[in-house]
Amino acid sequence: MTQQHASTPQPMDESQRQAEELALQSRMEKIGHKLLVLSGKGGVGKSTVAANLAVSLASAGKAVGLLDIDIHGPSIPKLLGLEGHQILGSEDGIPPVRMNDNLAVMSIGFLVGDDKTPVIWRGPRKYHAIRQFLQDVDWGSLDYLVVDSPPGTGDEPMSVAQLVGMPAGAVIVTTPQDVAIADVRRCVSFCHSLSLPVVGIIENMSGYTCPKCGEKIDLFKTGGGKALAEEMKVPFLGNIPIDPQIVTAGDAGQSFVDTQRQTSAGQAFAGIVQSILAQCGQDDVTIETENRGKENHRMKIAVPIAGGRLSAHFGHCEGFAILETDQQGKEIVGKSMHEAPPHEPGLLPRWLHELGAEVIIAGGMGQRAQQLFVQNGITVVVGAPTETPEQLASAYLSGTLRAGENICDH
Repeated sequence: MTQQHASTPQPMDESQRQAEELALQSRMEKIGHKLLVLSGKGGVGKSTVAANLAVSLASAGKAVGLLDIDIHGPSIPKLLGLEGHQILGSEDGIPPVRMNDNLAVMSIGFLVGDDKTPVIWRGPRKYHAIRQFLQDVDWGSLDYLVVDSPPGTGDEPMSVAQLVGMPAGAVIVTTPQDVAIADVRRCVSFCHSLSLPVVGIIENMSGYTCPKCGEKIDLFKTGGGKALAEEMKVPFLGNIPIDPQIVTAGDAGQSFVDTQRQTSAGQAFAGIVQSILAQCGQDDVTIETENRGKENHRMKIAVPIAGGRLSAHFGHCEGFAILETDQQGKEIVGKSMHEAPPHEPGLLPRWLHELGAEVIIAGGMGQRAQQLFVQNGITVVVGAPTETPEQLASAYLSGTLRAGENICDH
């Protein structure tokens, strides 16, 4: 049995970084909405929901891409009967696998040799692969890109949320029991910290109806997803009941919603898709962040500095510039300088949160530090060029900030 190893990508010069960023933006601008299918924990049926959601949107006449970034456990090829497809590049990029005229699929599963081959990649290689899927895959013009993310709130979902651009939103999958609900609560907070709109919560495996007597049995309880949506003030998209045919269809490589539309689970998927279409049919998805609701639209941006410019290494900075900005007017309205406190694990995210920072623009920052900032409600931008705090904040507000490679991503 072989193993998929990969070395850390080599650093790029500034011209290469700009070319890469322009290529990524060019691809993403052709996509109407990006839907990140997330879950707080594994085993809740997230990939099954993502696959059937993509198929349902395509059946509704939408041009859809389905991206599987569950690098260590890609299951989309199996669920949709696409195993064994080989991927070859072209001048226009990497062509995705076509299921039909409306649905294109890309997965790390197409690139590994077989289902016994583990993918052994560190953080930088995962980030590079996710960026390649978004930047180099020739998706063409899409109405929706559905992204099947790995469970949890780690590197992969964070990376894709920061790369895809707007409009984007999260569809969060849970099961009814308390242990799953607790993880989803953290997942919703994760989305808010990244300014990623929550399109809604889906409660999967929600009850089972006996095919013989018709009695409904709540095997894993029921109603937890809806209660959580009400608690967190996000939409509830619907309940999907347990149906053995979902398992049978997935094992056979068939789309459940294509073959079982009239079942209660099939109708549940249909209702969920209608809710998503209704939301995304608006001019834009409403971003549910605390600062968006403030009357003055003020936001504080933190920049670690050395010699008056961005410090290339986050942990080696001399201090921080805190720039108060007007989001609506896209202008800087104030600036304060702060000496960096003693560098202790976990201290800087808490300290900057207490100073009111909502965004940090950095050159290089390790994955653990990024996660700590997100946990403190601070959006992280890494790979920024070595410019003055004012230049970086202005570029961020105008949407022209060119973020390159994260030199501390290890």
